[in-house]
Parts: sequence; structure tokens; C-alpha cells
Amino acid sequence: MKRYSNKIFKDNQAQPTLLRLALAQINPAVGDLKGNSQKVIDFINKAKSSEADLVCFPELAVTGFPPNGLLLKKEFVRENIYQLRRIAKSCQGILALVGFVDCQNDKLYNACGLLYNGKIVAVYHKRHILKYGDFDEARFFSCGDTSPVFSLGGVLFKVKIGESDFKAESCLKGSLASRQGLIIVLNASAYCIGKLRDFEKKMGKQALERKAFIASVNLVGGQDELVFAGQSAVVDYQGRLVARADSFAEELLLADIQVPFFQKSGQKAKLKVISSSLNLKRDSHIINKIEPVKDDVAEVYEALKLGLKDYVQKNNFSKVVLGLSGGIDSSLVAVLACDALGKENVVGVFMPSVYTSEESRRDAEQLANNLGIRLIEIPINEIYKQFGLALKDVFNGLGEDVTEENIQARIRGSLLMALANKFGWLVLATGNKSELGTGYATLYGDMAGGFAVIKDVYKTLVYRLARYRNSLVEVIPQGVFTKAPTAELRPNQKDSDTLPGYEILDKALRSFIEENKDIAGLVRAGISLNMARRIVRMVAKSEYKRRQSALGVKITPSCLGKDFQLPVVNKYYKS
Repeated sequence: MKRYSNKIFKDNQAQPTLLRLALAQINPAVGDLKGNSQKVIDFINKAKSSEADLVCFPELAVTGFPPNGLLLKKEFVRENIYQLRRIAKSCQGILALVGFVDCQNDKLYNACGLLYNGKIVAVYHKRHILKYGDFDEARFFSCGDTSPVFSLGGVLFKVKIGESDFKAESCLKGSLASRQGLIIVLNASAYCIGKLRDFEKKMGKQALERKAFIASVNLVGGQDELVFAGQSAVVDYQGRLVARADSFAEELLLADIQVPFFQKSGQKAKLKVISSSLNLKRDSHIINKIEPVKDDVAEVYEALKLGLKDYVQKNNFSKVVLGLSGGIDSSLVAVLACDALGKENVVGVFMPSVYTSEESRRDAEQLANNLGIRLIEIPINEIYKQFGLALKDVFNGLGEDVTEENIQARIRGSLLMALANKFGWLVLATGNKSELGTGYATLYGDMAGGFAVIKDVYKTLVYRLARYRNSLVEVIPQGVFTKAPTAELRPNQKDSDTLPGYEILDKALRSFIEENKDIAGLVRAGISLNMARRIVRMVAKSEYKRRQSALGVKITPSCLGKDFQLPVVNKYYKS
């Protein structure tokens, strides 16, 4: 390990010392207070066996994140505090920082408990809470009013909870500001494309400005539509990366760092001393791990896989079922499901109609064979005829239109739901963000399902993800990539009959949904005026469908439903 020169320390009382830091990026389940606490205890024991001096856990590790409405239940809050005390009793010979919910004078706080030798020796309350985004903290939590500097055997450190708390306040204030220290950030930062790299850059910049080491421990796992990527990291006082954990996996990241050690503080009134002594002598140093960063497509694939896995398993489902059409969307969802859950837990259903091509049959069967999953075939022709007979008199004299197309989609959705009900499976919807954004999806048809894993994935990215997965092991048939996208609900139907080309469409949707550009902004981005107006009207008209859609993994800054919502009754864009 590289050693740092004493020249970095301005205070003549400061001496460099080696601190072994452990960052426990765990995957808790919201509400599983006992299970989460046992996981924390297990990781404390792992850190202790690795001779760590300090082990840190993510934000709200005891409750899981985000607990939302559970925080309104007093018994839930009381039980979480009880579990923190239980964790403290098991914490001997090591300092643990554990996120939990504190209650003082009937006020709730997003808090960190500092546990040492069987006791809760200090509590820090988050000072800068979020009022927007993935978790509206202001609805539940009060703001803390102090930002103490802690001392562990002469090593000075501060605790911050979440990005808002970290960004809003400088590290060491007053006369302590001239001394380098350690900032520890307990994070529960939900994933979106590019966010991991951006936050690591911010850590480096802040470390350089504050002349402090910064360690961020981030949650990992899926919770409803959110995915937490982990990738906990440590940067030194010059902004250089010291250690980085893997992404999308539980891990105890160990890092030996040389931090200042103050034999005499002179600032005792401003310090909260956890322990005045610390055993810093070791026979050997570890080599700090720096896990490589994945590229965007690989990162998104892992996020979707983890989000799907945790949604299914944390909700106690054993198997999933989905319609296999032979198209790119259902092919990608099937592969994701196999990678996340195992092929034995995935069932595909091929539901051909008179409009289904032989190419689609071939590709669906080949995909199922390549994956080794069970494929059920249920033709819908006879069922569709029965609908026609039942509606014959009512529809007398009227030609066929989208009504008959939607009937086919709803037959398929009903069959999938019937299988799910009978066997206790979860239906995976296979619609993508381009379709849901424009309303090119059938309510109670292909939108039926309990989880929509690619709901936040544009069609162009669907293709990139499928090609990425095939680059590892080729499982998706080449015919899926080469044929024109089609719903096959009428003769010779193509998506392009109704939608603009996906390259243009996705560019426009990103501008409108994620960048909040208006029609003029879309035109400046290169979309023709008529096309911009057409796309925006489609988005506005289909809001009522999106309000009734299943949850899906969030991978962009603005996912449909959670972040982006228009009024259903809306004359602004519809007129």
C-alpha cells in the first residue's frame, strides 16, 4: 500500500496512522427489521475478523430503504430502535456506524448510530433532508441541528447521511478545519445511468477541496422500482481513488488508509470521543481493491437483472411467466429473467393468432430452446372467434379497426394472468419505454402483469442490451434482430405504421421526458415541428394508460409514472 508523507498534515500535532476501514454494502429488505439487523451483525463479525477498526453500513440499514409509510407506524419505529440496541450488544472491539430511524420528542430523524463495545455511544441526525426524488424525507423526518466531529483513538471523522447531507456542509469547521480528517457518507443512492461515475467524481472533488479522506458506503439491491448499485468507494485527501467495491452485489470492502492521528486535540469541547485508544499495530497491510467500472450497457443490464430478482424473491414468488412473441422485447425480458432467477423458474407462453408469422414461431421456439425454459403454446384463434360472435350484433355494419387488435392483446393478457393465478406465478410485462411513452401498448393486454422490467428502457436501448447479452453467450436468435418490429395484430403490420422511427422517437422522448424540453426544444434538438407536435400529443393522450401500468426498474433520471406524470385531464398538449 502506498504510504503518505507527513507533509500533508498542517497541524504539528498530527501524525499519520493506518486505519482499517470496512464498508458493508448490504442488501436489506424494507420492513424486515430482524433479518436486516442479523445481516448487520453478521457483517460486523466479518469486519472484526478482518481486523477492521471501523465498519460502516448504508443509510437506514435497519429499516431498509425507503421505508415510506411504515414510518407512520409507531411500533415499526420502536422495533427498529430495539434492533439497533440488539446490534450494539453484539458490537465488541470495533466501531460500527449503522443507519436507523431515531425518535426524539415525538420527532423522527434519519439517523446513524455509533456503536462501540456493546453500547450506542453516539447518534447523528441527518441535517439536510430531501424534499423531492426517490424518497420525500420531509414528509417523515425532522432535520438534525448538530454536526459533531468524532474521535476514535485520535482519528477525527465526520458522518454524513445521503448525498444531500454530504453536499450541503463542509467537513471540519472552525479551527478543526485546518486538520485533515475522514468523512463517512452513509448512502442509499438509487441507480440511474451514469450516476455512479458522477458521484465518485464529486467525492474526489470534495476530498481535494476539504483535504479529507471520503468514504461512501452505498446500499445494494432492488426495492419496488428502485435499484441500488453499491459500488462503495474511498478517495484520499488528493481526490484519488483508494478503493472501490463491486456493483450490484453485497460485499464487505476493506481499505487500509493513512489518516491523521491527533495525540492532543485542544478542541475537546467540539469533539465527541468514542474511544481514546485504538490498536493500530498490524503484522501486514491489505492491498486495497479497486473494482473496474462497467460500461453503461453492461451496468444497465445488471441493474435490470438485480431489480427483477429482488422484486420477485422479496415478494415471495417462485416463478415468472411471460408471453414470448418472437420479438426483441419479450426475448430480452426472457433472458433477463433466466439470468436473474434461473431457467427453471421461467415459463414462456407462445400465443399465436392467424396473423402470427412462421418467423415469429421459429424465433420464439429457438429462444426457449437456447435458454432451456419451458414453452407453453396456447393458440388464440378460437377464443378470438368467440369474441367476434359475441359482439357480432353490436358491431353490425362496422369495419375492423384497433378494437379487434386490442381484443387479441387482451386475450393474451388474460391467458397469462390465468396461468399466474392458477400456479402462483408472477406475470412479467414486456413493454418498453418508447411504447409506454406514446401509448403504443394495450391496457389490460400486453400491459398486464405484476412487474415490467424494461418499462424504463427505450426501444433503441433494448436492442443494445440484447446485443450485449448475445456478446456474452449467443441465445437470442438473429432473426429477432433483423425483422422489422411488429405487434402482428393485423395483416403485414409494422410498428412504423403508427410510430416514427425509433431513433427519432427515442431522441424526442428523452428530450421531452428527461430533459423537460417543450416542443420548441424538440425542434432545436433536430425534430421537425410536425413530428414534435405529433409525439408530444401521443405522450399526453396516453397518460391514463401509464397510471395503470405495472412497476418497472428505474434506470433513467425520469421514469414514467414515478418521476414523469402529466395530468390525465390535460388540454395543453391534447388540443
